Amino acid sequence: MKGIILAGGSGTRLYPLTKVTSKQLLPIYDKPMIYYPLSVLMEAGIREILIISTPEDTPRFEALLGDGHQFGIELSYAVQPSPDGLAQAFVIGEDFIGDDGVAMILGDNIFYGHGLKKRLCAAAARTEGATVFGYYVDDPERFGIVEFDSEGKAVSIEEKPAQPKSNYCVTGLYFYDNKVVEYAKNLKPSARGELEITDLNRIYLEQNELNVELLGQGFTWLDTGTHESLVEATNFVKTMEDHQHRKIACLEEIAYHNKWISREEVIEAYEVLKKNEYGAYLKDVLDGKYLV
Repeated sequence: MKGIILAGGSGTRLYPLTKVTSKQLLPIYDKPMIYYPLSVLMEAGIREILIISTPEDTPRFEALLGDGHQFGIELSYAVQPSPDGLAQAFVIGEDFIGDDGVAMILGDNIFYGHGLKKRLCAAAARTEGATVFGYYVDDPERFGIVEFDSEGKAVSIEEKPAQPKSNYCVTGLYFYDNKVVEYAKNLKPSARGELEITDLNRIYLEQNELNVELLGQGFTWLDTGTHESLVEATNFVKTMEDHQHRKIACLEEIAYHNKWISREEVIEAYEVLKKNEYGAYLKDVLDGKYLV
């Protein structure tokens, strides 16, 4: 399975912070925001990843992440000239996806919770249909909302409904089989002129091929699109790292435990980062301080 991170958009809700840089390059505590969605794809076992961004910001992501070899992955880049909808990512990424399935995550989404890796790997292992993740929200009118029947089966998905049929939204993480490319190419733009991801998910739902996994108690999903949510995300990551003494989205650690990079490659990263806590943490990982 391939992976896509959609890290485009104009970021106007975060002005003036994003006037000269991408939202996904802003810090969430001790790491750039894009480390968090990248870590999710890596935890799912995905090594070939396409980052889609704006013409201005794509070179900045390349400068930060390079070809990904330092994390044991293969990164490539593509441009989304204008923000014409999330589903457009599959049209832009058609050649990259090839004959494979694909997972897409939004560049401003953070997922955390015990057992998340197991769920991600299960979704990535499915060869047919689609898997999305549902999460309880207090303001369902802002999201794509899933309606369930009495047996907990998804029966409808509605984008930003005026009268929501549940409080469970679809988060910004999607796993699809290869049919997603053709489905996306045949989508008609919505009233706001975008190729909507909800329309794509509805196709899978109508084909009875949409699996909705609920992230319940013990899971945290953060969508960092406002100034307030940026602060909340930073505070959350700092609190969890302080109390659990483990880093969230430490890409070198994930790659090392996945056996994608060697001890020597982690030492190389440590030499660059050893003057801060991130570097000290890598040393602790190498010294076997933490049981996986």
